[in-house]
Amino acid sequence: MSGRVALDVAVQRKCVATVATINHMERILRLTATITPDSELGGYVARAVDVEVASQGETIEEAVANLREALELYFEDEELPVDTPDEPGFVTSVDVRLSA
Repeated sequence: MSGRVALDVAVQRKCVATVATINHMERILRLTATITPDSELGGYVARAVDVEVASQGETIEEAVANLREALELYFEDEELPVDTPDEPGFVTSVDVRLSA
């Protein structure tokens, strides 16, 4: 085996070991999010209710994907919450009667 091939194999093994370590340490955090139409710009705004993080997208799927990415970046610098509920929170609409 040439020196270059041996080096490539060693680098690949190290990368695989690193990925395995990262995956072993991975934790899934379930957060509640709201998705609302953006009346000014169009598209949708996705907001995490549990933390002050929001994002937007042209479609609901894009807004949620962008929110997920924003949350992953947010938690790189923030401490993870100690306790999080197993079930997501419930988000609903509330009608408020206003005087004319």
